[in-house]
Amino acid sequence: MAAKFEIYEDAAGKYRFRLKAANGEEVASGQAYETKAAAVKGTEAVKRAAQDAELKDLTEGN
Repeated sequence: MAAKFEIYEDAAGKYRFRLKAANGEEVASGQAYETKAAAVKGTEAVKRAAQDAELKDLTEGN
């Protein structure tokens, strides 16, 4: 099973997404959106941004 995004409605009636790993563990979640379409666009933005994302270790030098 591959990783997947899930769209859901929270207790306040807002739409959110979460990213689940292949093992079913939640590895990321998104902010609250007013519409389901906006939440879907949020998942697409994460996919685009993650393609070339670098890891910046903010603990270095501490």
